[in-house]
Amino acid sequence: MLIESALAAAIAITPSGAGQVKLGKTFNELRQANLIGGLRNGCELSGPNTKFASLRAPLKGTVDLTKTSPRKVARVTITGKGATARGVGVGSTATTLKRKFPKAKAEHASEEIFGVTLYKVPSNGGGRMWFAVDVGTKKVTLIGLPNLSFCD
Repeated sequence: MLIESALAAAIAITPSGAGQVKLGKTFNELRQANLIGGLRNGCELSGPNTKFASLRAPLKGTVDLTKTSPRKVARVTITGKGATARGVGVGSTATTLKRKFPKAKAEHASEEIFGVTLYKVPSNGGGRMWFAVDVGTKKVTLIGLPNLSFCD
């Protein structure tokens, strides 16, 4: 019963966002609602004008923002527990992911580079989102809307 109530309390991840953090919302809207932290410099590989902000509890992760003003949410990356898409969240198994999103396609090219298998969910399979599944543990480590980015 405890697990069921925890899942019921989880924030919903949909193709449009996670909870109140929606793709296309402005930085100022989310900041004033206390949903994200301050603006930070983004990945240097994306250019000098990229910015991101950390999600605030109960969500764990980041939002990448557009390069133009007003800055808007271009990508949401979930890195911790507390949010689920159809019951699949960080820590869920690859088996659960495949059962809940049967149209998700595995992209195995990322296994050697990043140590994860990327699962792309198409628009007609539950919405544009990606899941990163650790090769060793077979558990979800990241969820990205509408995609994932890596910068290291």
